[in-house]
Amino acid sequence: MMRPTHGPKLPYTLVAGVIPCGRGWLVASTELQGSTVAPEHPRIMGSFMEVVDEKPAFSAVGLYAPVGMLDKALEGGRTCDREARALIGFRRGATVRSAPTWTAFEDDSVDPTEGLDAVTAALMPRYEEVAREMAPYRQRIVFEVHPELSFYQLNDDISMVYPKRTEEGQKERRVLLEAKIPGIDRLLDAEVRGATPAHLIDAAVCMWTARRIVARAITRLPEDPEWDSQGLRMEIVR
Repeated sequence: MMRPTHGPKLPYTLVAGVIPCGRGWLVASTELQGSTVAPEHPRIMGSFMEVVDEKPAFSAVGLYAPVGMLDKALEGGRTCDREARALIGFRRGATVRSAPTWTAFEDDSVDPTEGLDAVTAALMPRYEEVAREMAPYRQRIVFEVHPELSFYQLNDDISMVYPKRTEEGQKERRVLLEAKIPGIDRLLDAEVRGATPAHLIDAAVCMWTARRIVARAITRLPEDPEWDSQGLRMEIVR
């Protein structure tokens, strides 16, 4: 299996928050130079492989999509799914949906959307890309994140009050992002075909967690790692 190659050393570190959307993957990236953050204009990439093959390469990717998965469904999903719900509490915990299983992608006799909520079912083509292309070595750079868990961390371990698709919820999250990330307005105010304001907000906070990955400041759920049958860690980081 080929390992990624590295180009010339850059004077900055490049990290990204990446979330699925209708036209592909919304990428919110930023250059890091010491404590300086320089968010770039967000863009849509057509495939997950475009993200991992980007040049110059990302040093860390906060990916809002399941990485490691169970072979068969368990009530409540993976340990990381259950722990994330418990951590952010009843009000926002329902946003953490159980990941699909490997069976959904590998067994042609099974309807891959059977038993899934409508949101997860709609995103299955994106999740299938990740399932097909992920490998253990890519987890040195690509980490599974969840926007509500990232907002919980960003907000000093307090969950958001309002749903992100409401006007109040978007304002609540935007105020927090603006207070913590200089220049984030450039990202949040961008017009990207196929991306809603809620998409941009989610991508921005996933980018924040990618910055924490590079700084080695993340907390992992669960604390003791679990691996799936493909050798992938089943975890969500914040």
